[in-house]
Amino acid sequence: MYQIAVLGDAQSVQGFAALGLQVCPAENAEQARPILHRLAKDNTAIIYITEQLAAGLTAELDRYRKSATPAIILIPGKKGSLGLGMQQVKTTVERAVGADII
Repeated sequence: MYQIAVLGDAQSVQGFAALGLQVCPAENAEQARPILHRLAKDNTAIIYITEQLAAGLTAELDRYRKSATPAIILIPGKKGSLGLGMQQVKTTVERAVGADII
């Protein structure tokens, strides 16, 4: 059975436990890297990652974007949005449609 996980600093991700999601706290990219790889191997279908952590995991995220699972979705962390999530959506739409419509 597939799982849904949230990866980010403890303050940003703890609330997701109430929704039944697997919560994986990590305070920096070095802590997050092995957790991300473990989640990808353990049948996790969707991984939400805070934008602050994603900024330090670009090579790993690019690798997983080319595969069907896991789907990686960037979310704002406790410090707010860095705009990376919206940029990812914009890039995906441009690739699908062939033009910038956002």
